[in-house]
Amino acid sequence: MALLSVLDILMYIIGIVGIVYQAICVVVSLVAKPIAFPDAPMDKRYAVLISARNEESVIGNLIDDIQSQTYPSRLVDIWLVADNCDDHTADLARSKGCHVIERFNKELIGKGYALTYLLDQMNESGASDDYDAFFVFDADNRLDKHYFEEMNKAFQAGFKILTSYRNSVNLSDNWVSSGSALWFIRESRFLSASRMRLGTSCHVGGTGFMFSREVMKRNNGWKFHLLTEDLEFTMDSVLHGDRIGYCGTAILYDEQPVTFQQSWRQRLRWSKGFLQVFRYYGPALIKRAVRERDFSAVDFTLLLCPFTVLTITRILLGWLFAACGFVTWQSQVQSLLGWSNGIVMAVLTMMALAALTIIVERDHIGATNKELFAYVLSFPIYMLSYVPISFQAIFAKAQWKPIAHKGA
Repeated sequence: MALLSVLDILMYIIGIVGIVYQAICVVVSLVAKPIAFPDAPMDKRYAVLISARNEESVIGNLIDDIQSQTYPSRLVDIWLVADNCDDHTADLARSKGCHVIERFNKELIGKGYALTYLLDQMNESGASDDYDAFFVFDADNRLDKHYFEEMNKAFQAGFKILTSYRNSVNLSDNWVSSGSALWFIRESRFLSASRMRLGTSCHVGGTGFMFSREVMKRNNGWKFHLLTEDLEFTMDSVLHGDRIGYCGTAILYDEQPVTFQQSWRQRLRWSKGFLQVFRYYGPALIKRAVRERDFSAVDFTLLLCPFTVLTITRILLGWLFAACGFVTWQSQVQSLLGWSNGIVMAVLTMMALAALTIIVERDHIGATNKELFAYVLSFPIYMLSYVPISFQAIFAKAQWKPIAHKGA
């Protein structure tokens, strides 16, 4: 049937383009010299925005890291929104000299709403006018002592929005944390670095990014409330013509989930968020890609493409047409076998990608060689679990839920 052929061709093209683009990014990141920003005067004033919910066990570490930077501490203020806290997060932050705003709202739940509340308070009081740009961190983060100095260089080089190198404090805990950590390290090393070299836009992660006062004023604070508010912010910025930069010398350490249940729940929210962002921003990105010939729009259209939805649609239509006698069951079984071969190749490719990430970034990865070998073998399991997660995301009503952090 023509419809099945069209779907097969569409999925094939999307898959090949995605693989080729990823391969190009890997090659570029390996052969091209990383972008180095020139030294810049340390005279800009920055506000750090932190949304924290019952994070008294970890927030002190982040505050200490921020206050002990090589960048002048008098030019960096910390603003923390204690979001629905029932512990001592707010008191601890105040004792360390932070500006603390408490928020209690059990209906509008999530980091996006907390950041909106925080920036609304800052805008209404006029406090936001004191800052040139705003950083966003999660409460469990740790920072290299040169983080602000390096990001300041990139900011003064002309970027209005920046993301940074995302490492992990607990990669070596187990195969679950290593899966997440290797994914983010791979993204920083192979995707963000390559996008910078190719002159296209990067995308911000959920933490470790900054935006200028100009961007904040344009958005009237923070207006992004989908399940993946960081991705929503990225797409909105690209549609406004912004090029998001990447500073690979500014290193952040994030804490990853250590249980498969936590990881599943987190990635279910991300997968649902991807579908939401594609629904609201996909058509506009495609339009911009065609009209403006904007490669960033093409890049992020591929990133958001709901491949799982297309695959399920293709399988169900194949079964329906076979049941109606329009096509043979044998042809549909052969299609499934072909996809199975693709899965095997995907497993081998993911193992190779994990190994390459470890080899290239060995100095940034805190684990023994024996542990890393085991994590190369387990990485495909972590990644393939995205298949049922993505399937569940189509039907599930995913919600933001806090993940307990132990600190490092």
